[in-house]
Amino acid sequence: MVKIYKPGKVAIVLNGRQAGKKVVVIKQLDEGTKDRQYPYALVAGIERYPLKVTRNMSDKKIKRRSRLKPFVKVVNYSHLFPTRYALELEGIKGLVTTETFKDPTQRADAKKQVRKLLQERYFTGKNRWFFQKLRF
Repeated sequence: MVKIYKPGKVAIVLNGRQAGKKVVVIKQLDEGTKDRQYPYALVAGIERYPLKVTRNMSDKKIKRRSRLKPFVKVVNYSHLFPTRYALELEGIKGLVTTETFKDPTQRADAKKQVRKLLQERYFTGKNRWFFQKLRF
């Protein structure tokens, strides 16, 4: 079977609370594990996208509207839709592991780190499609 979900691959979540949100695959487990006996991926995505910014806005307003809210999640492959896009985020790979989901404080710390990395990527202007709300 061809491996579709490689680390850095952008996908769209199809089911659940984050349905329609874009995610980037951090780690894929094609065979599953003992406690999760289905193929799944550890993903990080954007729960709340940055808002539109215009030239007339003040720096304070631009900063406020440029915030984003991330999430980290374990998602079954059948609930993901792969895209042709990829996102190079080397810093995220070490942050989120399967042990991160066992402790709520580790999960919160991982979210903060993911927010920081995604925010930096947003301000550089790269991967604009990833940071825009999906319209459908």
